[in-house]
Amino acid sequence: MTYKNFTVETDADGIALVTWNMPDKSMNVFTLEVMDEIEKIVDQTVADEAVKGVVFTSGKSTFSGGADLTMIKGMFSMIDEEKARDPDNAIKKLFDAAGRMSWLWRKIETNGKPWVAAINGTCMGGAFELSLSCHGRVASNAKSVKMALPEVKVGIFPGAGGTQRVSRLAGTQDALQMMTTGQSLTASRAKAMNLVHQVVEPDQLIPAAKQMIKDGLKPVAPWDEKGFKVPGGGIWTPAAAQLWPAASAILRRETAGNYPAALAILKSVYEGLQVPFETGLRIEQRYFTEIVQTTEAFSMIRSLFVSMQELGKGARRPAGVPKSEFNKVGVVGAGFMGASIAYVTAAAGIPVVLIDRDIEAATKGKTHSESLVAGAVGKGKMSREEGEKLLSLITPSADYASLSDADLVVEAVFEDRDVKKAVIEAVEAVLPEGSIFASNTSTLPITGLAKNSKRPAQFIGVHFFSPVEKMMLTEVILGKETGDKAIAVALDYVAAIRKTPIVVNDTRGFYVNRCVFRYINEAYDMLIEGVPAVMIENAAKMAGMPVGPLSLNDEVAVDLSQKIMKASIADLGEAAVVPGHMTLINKMVDELDRRGRKNGKGFYEYPAKPAKKFLWPGLKDLFAQKKADDVDVKVIQQRLLVTIALEAARTMEEGIVTDPREADVGSILGFGFAPYTGGTLSYIDGIGVRTFVELCEKLAAAYGDHFKPTPLLKEMAEKGETFYGRFNPYAESAKAA
Repeated sequence: MTYKNFTVETDADGIALVTWNMPDKSMNVFTLEVMDEIEKIVDQTVADEAVKGVVFTSGKSTFSGGADLTMIKGMFSMIDEEKARDPDNAIKKLFDAAGRMSWLWRKIETNGKPWVAAINGTCMGGAFELSLSCHGRVASNAKSVKMALPEVKVGIFPGAGGTQRVSRLAGTQDALQMMTTGQSLTASRAKAMNLVHQVVEPDQLIPAAKQMIKDGLKPVAPWDEKGFKVPGGGIWTPAAAQLWPAASAILRRETAGNYPAALAILKSVYEGLQVPFETGLRIEQRYFTEIVQTTEAFSMIRSLFVSMQELGKGARRPAGVPKSEFNKVGVVGAGFMGASIAYVTAAAGIPVVLIDRDIEAATKGKTHSESLVAGAVGKGKMSREEGEKLLSLITPSADYASLSDADLVVEAVFEDRDVKKAVIEAVEAVLPEGSIFASNTSTLPITGLAKNSKRPAQFIGVHFFSPVEKMMLTEVILGKETGDKAIAVALDYVAAIRKTPIVVNDTRGFYVNRCVFRYINEAYDMLIEGVPAVMIENAAKMAGMPVGPLSLNDEVAVDLSQKIMKASIADLGEAAVVPGHMTLINKMVDELDRRGRKNGKGFYEYPAKPAKKFLWPGLKDLFAQKKADDVDVKVIQQRLLVTIALEAARTMEEGIVTDPREADVGSILGFGFAPYTGGTLSYIDGIGVRTFVELCEKLAAAYGDHFKPTPLLKEMAEKGETFYGRFNPYAESAKAA
């Protein structure tokens, strides 16, 4: 029998090697077709008396990344369609669909012949659950091997037997830690957790897997053997009596109850360990069916799985422009940002010239990459040879002529129009005619900077976030005259350095910074009102933000806030900044020299390590303090989320952001907007535009006109629209189909 996505080769020992190698795919992923073929392979190998056992592996450099985008989208489409067509049976159909993979893996587990998973690379989600259903697991010791059940990161949980098998193999505490965080495991860590049996050299993977079968591997899972006991003794032990209350408390502390899927993992494990294995699978299936219907699951999967992949693959790239090949990239400005941009460029294998005013400054910029490489080598994340190769791609220089053959130049000098003007002119004097100039400005409009260019169609903004090597988002900013080639080159570059891009039209602060400073400004309002700083910070975290607004302000620098306020007043007039905000920040910077983390004191104090930062006690003396009982924490949470989401809605209304996917992904990757919401616009869609408008009006009446809903929001509320409906990012492709 032949298959589209698999080959099956049986050797002289009767061992069938099943190799998963999907055509036209860089990575194996689960589709309905793939699962149908796996079921046929199970039936075929069971029926063939010559087959004594099966080794399941991948023909690609990775094992599998899990489910395919189309399969995920299809699941949600099915939910909507079935509820509309047959509401009485819709949940039953969803339950059955949710269990398809789970019971197929159970079929492998109980087929009567031994199966061994030979894991040769990244093995995620349902693929790792498939491996766990095999009777033996062998993993390569290559650095590329990573195993995980990361579903909680996109709002769902391991629903194909993961909660039941991991907890019966690794023990409860390790299982809960792994699944509620979605952490990745190396091959050695997976072996230590009893999730794989052997770790071998890459070239020994298939021989070792076959040898397990030759050595008499039993085709029975441990929990199907009589007398099986859960590691640690199960639920009804003194150790469990200590573990479970602590696990629930830790989860509450870390998630504030915002992630239903994480709680469902605890429930599935707790209930499943008290019953026979197959009953545990049913419990897991029940909870998965419940979770997949939540707003959180829908929104998180859409933004953090579907949209991120679509944007990363060039969803906004202009059609018809040839793909760029980067033989050399120039970075002008060897300060912290420029040095970091040079590092990520070289890490992508692209030669880069790092330019500064003199060779000493440029060379100093390269030392940043040297320190990053040394850290990676020290932690075993990079070999010495790999580090040396990366550093060899960075050439410090003070000579602009070295940019004469660059495909792209990224300017990352001081945020001063005159300084940038001089750089633009110097670069364009040597830059090849077809090459692109990109500015990394974070505050200055691209259209204004492009006026200094002789070729504005080839001028674009590429805004990185600090620290560049860790932050996954990049804003690609279009000036009024930016052409399609510049957009395509910028997006190709962002893809090459493995970042996620969002395309934003030109405006002061672009998209992310506009939202960030609304968040911070709301905290200023609260401080002035007398809300205790600790309540502001804690309420922000309870709302789902990774850090409070005052902590975030310290990170971006309090004196940067002052500079931005002064620039806004200079350009737009006194009304552009709330006077109380200016007074507060002037006092913090000019009188108290509290500039943020960079000088060790801002809204927080930063004592020497290992001591942790803490809120500056003097904050409470700046304004008369309200009593904690007089502050509604729920309202604080609403104000912080609504002010950001409202700013995001304004950018859509103004045409700054045109695709809701970019608003959502940008808000999560850019500053961590409550991921469980799916992002700023998904937050509005999730609670309903009408409900959001009513909340805005209520907050405006109590806390100021900046909460007033925009005309667009009012119109959408009246029409019952959503952002993903009104600004449907798939409308053009739907027309073409």
